[in-house]
Amino acid sequence: MESMMYPSLIYDTDKLIELVLELKKQRNAVILTHNYQSPEMYKIADYIGDSLGLSIKASETDADVILFCGVKFMAETAKILNPGKTVLLPTLNAGCSLADMATAAKLKEVKEMYPDAAVVSYVNTNADIKAMSDICCTSANAVEIVNSLPNKRVIFLPDKNLGRYVQRHTNKEIILWDGYCFVHDKLNADVLMDFKQRYPDAKVIAHPECKEELLKMADHVCGTGGMSKFAKLDGSKNFIVVTECGMTEKLKQDVPEKNFMSFCNVCPYMKSVTLPLVARSLIQNTYEITLPQNIMVNARKSIDRMLEFSKNAA
Repeated sequence: MESMMYPSLIYDTDKLIELVLELKKQRNAVILTHNYQSPEMYKIADYIGDSLGLSIKASETDADVILFCGVKFMAETAKILNPGKTVLLPTLNAGCSLADMATAAKLKEVKEMYPDAAVVSYVNTNADIKAMSDICCTSANAVEIVNSLPNKRVIFLPDKNLGRYVQRHTNKEIILWDGYCFVHDKLNADVLMDFKQRYPDAKVIAHPECKEELLKMADHVCGTGGMSKFAKLDGSKNFIVVTECGMTEKLKQDVPEKNFMSFCNVCPYMKSVTLPLVARSLIQNTYEITLPQNIMVNARKSIDRMLEFSKNAA
């Protein structure tokens, strides 16, 4: 009983995993885990994936409780898709500096400047931004979604690096937002060049949130959901992975017969979710995600459009 009340006192990883799995069963909970989480978090997950995959799973679940091993905007998306369910985020430290770079007040100003433009918000945004958007996207489908719109202009937010990547693959005018993921934005092209020289036979897989000079050196650019697929199908044995460090661990698990070298930074927001905090969350209901009704209704429209697009494109 003491360990149930005070899971932070448990230091044994296996015992913590056992506790979480039991609590999950007791509460009829589903645990959705992002690729960037630490490897031990994979062991408690019902589904591991990228933002799009997690959104799809959140829309399909019949669990009473959804616990997100990810960051706040992901848990908000789950709540928007499941307004009648309990959605938990184990720690309030699991925010996202990229999402916080887009504010509703600023978006209102930009929309007034470009009234003919569609608003495409990266799923890495807070719920109030989604509520003001025409459609959401992920790094996996951003180009296709932008190209599917009838508008000639698109306000794309908040990641300017992903926006520039989209601009290179569309004839539409992309109105960029001055936001970025600091984890990807600070990855250094000189370091990548050094990696390429040391491992000339390795293929480079890069996330489109990276700066353009890194993407130009990549053999394949994709979101985290496409990295395992590329590594499995490509004939190369060695890969240099340019994204958050957690993805390298996930790739080693998904494609154990190949080698993945870390060219990455750690996201402290993602890594703030830990096993003791997950156990505490399931015991104490911390921290439950709640959103205003009008925000949920309007944000649901932009998320549903993204999910419908993904279903039709599959």
